[in-house]
Amino acid sequence: MKEISLIKPDDWHLHLRDGPQTRTIVKHTAQQFQRAIIMPNLLPPVTSVADAAAYHARILSLLPADTMFLPLMTLYLTDNTTPAEIKKAAKSPIVHAVKMYPAGATTNSDAGVSSIDKVQDALSAMQDNDVPLLVHGEVTRPETDVFDRETIFIDEVLTPLTARLPSLKIVLEHITTKQGAEFVKQANDNIAATITPHHLLLNRNAIFQGGIKPHHYCLPILKREEHRQALLDAATSGSPRFFLGTDSAPHMQSRKENGCGCAGIYSSHAAIELYAEAFESRNALDKLEAFTSINGPTYYGLAVNKTKITLKKSEWTVPASYPFGGEVVIPFRAGETVQWKLC
Repeated sequence: MKEISLIKPDDWHLHLRDGPQTRTIVKHTAQQFQRAIIMPNLLPPVTSVADAAAYHARILSLLPADTMFLPLMTLYLTDNTTPAEIKKAAKSPIVHAVKMYPAGATTNSDAGVSSIDKVQDALSAMQDNDVPLLVHGEVTRPETDVFDRETIFIDEVLTPLTARLPSLKIVLEHITTKQGAEFVKQANDNIAATITPHHLLLNRNAIFQGGIKPHHYCLPILKREEHRQALLDAATSGSPRFFLGTDSAPHMQSRKENGCGCAGIYSSHAAIELYAEAFESRNALDKLEAFTSINGPTYYGLAVNKTKITLKKSEWTVPASYPFGGEVVIPFRAGETVQWKLC
């Protein structure tokens, strides 16, 4: 296959950051996607509908004049989130979900949930008002092996939660393990998962090949090859409960390449091309459109996009960097080739 036509996709997990650097991310995202679920882990976090409205306005002010890109906002769940705020979110035309970060799990997650027991009222309100819960599925105990955090979270937190609130819509975001994929496959239809391009294309060896590779460091961290293969199985299975979510998470080069480098991989510049590579590796390009463009909006109860994009089988070299708020961001596959190109 030398050319693919797809319904224009949406990104169901994106970090746009805030401030001047957002301009680069918005430009790349609008070229690739019609809509995107925007993560709320700013400093300070987006914890209220009023916060989300202000952030939404800032994003719109940075959009190119000729774009139709639509940011879909989320709230940041904390121990203090009230049922009243959840009800406001349910009525808001711009807020589409609430994000749960276990405290300390990833970038700007210190204000996250310290114990699932402290947010039961908010979660019950989400179930009652049909507000999806987006989960960063990791436990954060210091004694827990970083490669086991997702599996233990599923066993200790997510499985009991789904038993207590069986109708709560939950997206287990950026799954990285075969256990994560199996959990979704065996769960009710209200449970779904997003999968990133980097977790489909890389295993944990990529962090250490030829020395430490800070630009391959992300959270949840890359896992063994058996887990990557399980994610490919899930993404190409045709199940409507797996869909695209890049978790594109840019950091300035200076914040990645230092003694305490930040977690995050930037893929907004070439996301759909990278997904095409992953699906092609399984001879499953016929399954790509559902994963990228249909499953996500169907799960969220939104209309599928009407416009189309075209990918051509044409190698191109990713730039070494992109401007990013007065510095630069190093993109995924910097200086390397990508096999497909968005026309």
